[in-house]
Amino acid sequence: MRGFLKILPWLFVALFVCELVAVLVPKKDGEYHVRDFGRLPVVLNGRVQPFDTLARNALLQIRSTGDLPLEIVPSWKFWHHPKKLKSTEWLLELMTRPEIADTRPAIMIHHKELLGELKLQDKGLEHSGLRYYTFDELKPALPEVGAQAERIMKREEDKTSTPEKRTVFEQQLMKLYNAATLYQRLKVTLQPEGTDDFAQEVAEFRRDLPAAQAAAQANSGKESDNAVIEKIAQPLRDFQMMARFGYALTIPPREPDHQAVVVPHSGGKQGGEWLTVGDALLESARGELHPAVNHFIAMGAAYRRENPGDFNRAIDDYKAWLEPRFPKEAAKGRAEFYFSSLKIFLHATIIDVFAFVLAVFALVTLGVSTPVSTSLRRSAFYLIVLAFLAHTGGLIFRMALEGRPPVTNLYSSAIFIGWGMVVLGIVVELIYKIGLGSVVASFAGFVTLLIAHNLALGGDTMEMMRAVLDNNFWLSTHVVVVTLGYASTFFAGLLAIVFILMGLFSGIVSQPLTLASSDAGGKAKGATQAGSILLGKALSKMIYGVVCFATLFSFVGTVLGGIWADQSWGRFWGWDPKENGALLIVLWNAMILHSRWGGLVRERGIVNLAIIGNIVTSFSWFGVNLLGIGLHSYGFTDTGAEYLMNFVGSQLLLLGNGLFPLVFWKSFSQGAPAPGIVRAFLGMLNISWLVTAIIWFIGVYYEKPTAAAAGKIGSIAAIALVWLLAGVAKYITRPRQQMPRVATATAGG
Repeated sequence: MRGFLKILPWLFVALFVCELVAVLVPKKDGEYHVRDFGRLPVVLNGRVQPFDTLARNALLQIRSTGDLPLEIVPSWKFWHHPKKLKSTEWLLELMTRPEIADTRPAIMIHHKELLGELKLQDKGLEHSGLRYYTFDELKPALPEVGAQAERIMKREEDKTSTPEKRTVFEQQLMKLYNAATLYQRLKVTLQPEGTDDFAQEVAEFRRDLPAAQAAAQANSGKESDNAVIEKIAQPLRDFQMMARFGYALTIPPREPDHQAVVVPHSGGKQGGEWLTVGDALLESARGELHPAVNHFIAMGAAYRRENPGDFNRAIDDYKAWLEPRFPKEAAKGRAEFYFSSLKIFLHATIIDVFAFVLAVFALVTLGVSTPVSTSLRRSAFYLIVLAFLAHTGGLIFRMALEGRPPVTNLYSSAIFIGWGMVVLGIVVELIYKIGLGSVVASFAGFVTLLIAHNLALGGDTMEMMRAVLDNNFWLSTHVVVVTLGYASTFFAGLLAIVFILMGLFSGIVSQPLTLASSDAGGKAKGATQAGSILLGKALSKMIYGVVCFATLFSFVGTVLGGIWADQSWGRFWGWDPKENGALLIVLWNAMILHSRWGGLVRERGIVNLAIIGNIVTSFSWFGVNLLGIGLHSYGFTDTGAEYLMNFVGSQLLLLGNGLFPLVFWKSFSQGAPAPGIVRAFLGMLNISWLVTAIIWFIGVYYEKPTAAAAGKIGSIAAIALVWLLAGVAKYITRPRQQMPRVATATAGG
């Protein structure tokens, strides 16, 4: 058994290494070289990106999923993977076979009032509480959607309202309007809708163009001349429509001009810019047809005719033309496609979740079986290191793709904060080898990556920087340093949460660290001495050390931000909401340190203050963006305030738990029955809060106002009852507050 426990960690590592290796191996194309098409570069939102990124982000905005399922599988059949269209396949179908794409359930709507207003409640496809509609089903309602959207936009143009004042109904209507508009713009990216043979239409246009130009110059008014001009009129209208509504710039300059690669669309008036297919066709009326246009027309025609040979050949021909002229853009397309297909952060999340489960079991078995606990702890730690390597690789890959430091927007800040917390967890675990660092590191890793995943649903995560932020030096210094301050403050708060939950509901906190320096069950450093360190004492030391780190980085990062502000806006400090949030973190961490140095708080006190630090940091990270005001409001989200309030509620609940007198903590109650009854009641209140908080979250996520309101009220009630119970417990125990010396020395507050 001991031999198996020794090799168990390496078995887990081997399993997940094999998974990562399988992911890293490039996949082969099928009959159609769709993956090759997905690698082709385009320009959108001011940056070069592959067709695959364009397709994935568009589908996320329209459907909130990265793929389009072709069959519905019940949730309980988790082992059955439904057939689906990958995002690039869906985009190709939409651009070349729109009559088929319009029958796919590609557009998500799930707001009951909006569905009732548009008379769609009996249509569409329902799955997991969400409703999906085909474009054909939405067509009758689009005029009404457009009319109401125009009314809302006119009101905001006249300054009589703002987007922040939209009702929930109006928010959902505008979301549907934008989704339908994007869907229709994507249709005309390569060819006009309703054209069965666009290649033939372009060929006839090119053939009739000289005669029509001659007739127009002659201006004779003859019926024959008018007929010649009319032959090219409809193609010209199609090209103009494509130029006006085409979504992406797909046609590169005729000759390399890398200074103009990311210049936005301007109607094809400058030869060094990327163009839409429509603009390039209009430009051909004044000269030769751009070679890339012929290749894209050939791709679209072949895909529409379901001719894989011609489709693949057209892609190869275009690559042969493109790569010698635009090697950097072609390489960027290939690299970003590979990065997206890896889904490296998803796999890091999976490993972190598995490591978290192992680390928790290692703590549970800490006092039961030393060999089992040690094996599970090693397994968790090795997997966290593996997930960290994957996380780091993904972070570096993103930096290389963007040519930027790691933090450029809210999405990347979530990834980097998670990375920083995992680093701190690994360091803590190397010092105190008991599994606590692994628990916090793995939990922080997968939670922050889940937050990043949800932030990615808004669209492009590698968007162009705002002009005021377009400075790699300050992004590398101020932003990175202050974000590490966020990460370390959150890490201290997570350690505090572990202290409270373990101290209240288990006896682990009062145990000595017998595993700190020996994996074979030997005694810890100092465990044989009279002043041996207990787990509670060690946890408070960890929190104190991390808060010191957080104070330093938050202060330095805030000062660097002031210097950047002075260079950008001409003032060092302007009491902007983001600046105030950063200052609050510095002041709060400094207060924790001064309270400890002055003897105002001890172990339990610093734990409760660290939890309040989570609230302060969450406000600075997300809250100021939700205000929608100030120079730093870069990441406004409609439902973010509800999620933030839910998180703050969780911290207030934990703070209420932490305020219970030590006599009620299982680690220090010495088995007395009365405290056990109170703990059981407290546990039920905590579970009640968890249930209502989940209902609140689901109600907000699925836009169910009744469920969200019920969950919010239930959550607030549970928090209030916990605080009330803590106050009653404090009052009851006040006359007999003299605690055993071992308890107060271990976790007094």
